[in-house]
Amino acid sequence: MTTAEKSDNVRAVGRALEILLAFREDAPDLSASELLKRVDLSRPTLYRLLYTLEEHGFLVSVGDPQRFRLGPSVARLAHVWKGSLDLKTLAEPVLRRLWEATEETVALFVPQGNLRLCVAELASPQPLAFKRGVGYTERIARGATGRAILAFSNSTPDQLRAYLQGTDVDPKEFEAELAATRARGYSTSHSELISGAVAVAVPFFDREGQVAGSLGVFGPQVRLNPARVKETAQLLKDEGGRLSEALGFDSALKQRA
Repeated sequence: MTTAEKSDNVRAVGRALEILLAFREDAPDLSASELLKRVDLSRPTLYRLLYTLEEHGFLVSVGDPQRFRLGPSVARLAHVWKGSLDLKTLAEPVLRRLWEATEETVALFVPQGNLRLCVAELASPQPLAFKRGVGYTERIARGATGRAILAFSNSTPDQLRAYLQGTDVDPKEFEAELAATRARGYSTSHSELISGAVAVAVPFFDREGQVAGSLGVFGPQVRLNPARVKETAQLLKDEGGRLSEALGFDSALKQRA
């Protein structure tokens, strides 16, 4: 195979992938004309690639006029991909980047009923630091990482009140804090669970758009002043978005919804 032929094959693969990525939850089946608006291809090239993808089970054609939708080969790959997901493995580079950028303790939490569970943590290298360790649990209604989860969950008012049972938190103040968290995209706490400790946290989402957990950064108030809290919050939001995408979350689709 010549270099030119290899280059043509690579381009063909790229164009085929563009066709597959044109299908979304809000556009599960598309006509050739609709696909031409989404991918920059000539009609003959489009049809050639469509039939190749159909031949290998990545697309199926239905109806008259003809429309295309994703085929069983995509489903098989999705099944393999979903089975290979390991949250801690996916989160490791995210936590590492946050740890290197902040030099504070960073942790990953997931909800477990009325609790939140720490499933991964990188402790701050600095002498004055706060950490809890993998396996640590706390009421989900307490602390920034818990509120980051609840603020973006579909909890009813009755469920929120149940989470608060046994605490001295005022339900109205709690709901107001959750609303503020949703508005700014992150949650904070100051000396809430440990005196002198500041926490900043954001949610991350699964492929269904449901909140799957939270990422948090923890440090002493002498270092995490208001300016650093804002900087840290932006880092967390960026990395939370990357982790959500790794889990299959389509932020662009959610924004259009």
